[in-house]
Amino acid sequence: MADLHLDSSEEGSSALDSEDSSDTSRRRRGRDDRSDKRAFWAELPFLIIVALVLAMLLKTFVVQAFYIPSSSMEPTLMVQDRVLVTKLAYLYREPRRGEIVVFRDSPEETIGGTDEGGGVGDLLSSLASGLGFGAGNERDFIKRIIGLPGETIEMRGGVVFIDGEPIPEAATADGGYLSRPDLNDFGPVTIEEGHYFMMGDNRPNSSDSRFGLGQIPRDDILGRAFVTIWPLDQIGSLDIAEYDAVPADQ
Repeated sequence: MADLHLDSSEEGSSALDSEDSSDTSRRRRGRDDRSDKRAFWAELPFLIIVALVLAMLLKTFVVQAFYIPSSSMEPTLMVQDRVLVTKLAYLYREPRRGEIVVFRDSPEETIGGTDEGGGVGDLLSSLASGLGFGAGNERDFIKRIIGLPGETIEMRGGVVFIDGEPIPEAATADGGYLSRPDLNDFGPVTIEEGHYFMMGDNRPNSSDSRFGLGQIPRDDILGRAFVTIWPLDQIGSLDIAEYDAVPADQ
């Protein structure tokens, strides 16, 4: 029986071809990897711009996070809390008594802040505040709606009266939302049509429609705060207070 022998030259040639093929494959993969990296870095500015535009559109038309800078809504909302505000709540209905809303003070009545400036820095600052990472615009306020258009509102002995009827408010110790009643009297004042009367839950320590802010036009209401998202141990919905004893709410 004849022995089979491999030609040494063919064997060497096959090994060299295999190595050449492997080197070629590695070089091709290397070029592909470098090409993919260049494509990623080339597309990155566009992706960032798209992300910023989507974030701004979301903030402007759908939902926005707000940072709580003061104690005027304690104990419902504490300083440095973050809340989400829906801007779709009032597309098909009017704001209701007891809802917590964010609104913008009219420029002529501004307590603080300015609209001056521009550029990338202001864009990033606006985006950061919209995500709840900054104090936001000093013209933005968060309060609870207490009086509705056309109503007459007054305070006597810590009790709010709407058209002569008392609102059933209470301190948190008694199952309500107030820090404590404000014993200073106010009014009576008739609320203009198309305007709302806002008060803070920290009634004795709130700059609201009684002092400084005045009545808030419907167009200045940005949206309804519906959930607390920070701190994590306080995540939860913000319930709407109900006032069954007030005729206008029945």
